[in-house]
Amino acid sequence: MLKNQKNFLLSLIILYSVILLWTGFRTKDLFTWFLEVLPAVLGIIILAILYPKLKLTNLTYFFVFVYCFIMAYGGEYTYAKNPLFNFFSEIFNLSRNYYDRLGHFMQGLVPALITREVIIRKKIIKGRGWIALFTVTVCLSASVIYEFFEWWMSLAAGESAMAFLGTQGDIWDTHWDMFTALTGSLVAVFAFSSWQDKLIKESEKFWKGQ
Repeated sequence: MLKNQKNFLLSLIILYSVILLWTGFRTKDLFTWFLEVLPAVLGIIILAILYPKLKLTNLTYFFVFVYCFIMAYGGEYTYAKNPLFNFFSEIFNLSRNYYDRLGHFMQGLVPALITREVIIRKKIIKGRGWIALFTVTVCLSASVIYEFFEWWMSLAAGESAMAFLGTQGDIWDTHWDMFTALTGSLVAVFAFSSWQDKLIKESEKFWKGQ
């Protein structure tokens, strides 16, 4: 699989580009869509720039793609009006649309996979416990910074940014967002560590032989 990593990544980029164009064309709120997809696009650009010096595992890249898709699909309708989760809300008689919780869960899980892999590859910290603690801390900090970004955008754009905030009348929405991101980072650390460690070793061995 590593021999074809570039083709794998190219396929993901092409597919994401199609999704991005499709959701951007269909959205009725272009400003909100732009705010939702901007972090994903910037993240992809950064990973592309770093690729010659930092080749992550396909596991991490795949989840990056999934997260980018979630953000694009959420941006098309705004998270609060996502049709799939509106369906779930009706079926289970929920008080709100919970698509944003999925987005913030991935906001914790995906950065955790990236952070953990960078720490291990660059040998920044030793010890599984310290790696786990630092990874979760970085991801929670990133979640807080994103909440600051939402706050600043709401102050700058006023009513036009309310769809981007997507609080749906929940005064604890920001706290739930950060807690959900924390949960995602913990899942990444405890559920994917062994798998990711194995792939990192295989990847490092492969690229050293090139």
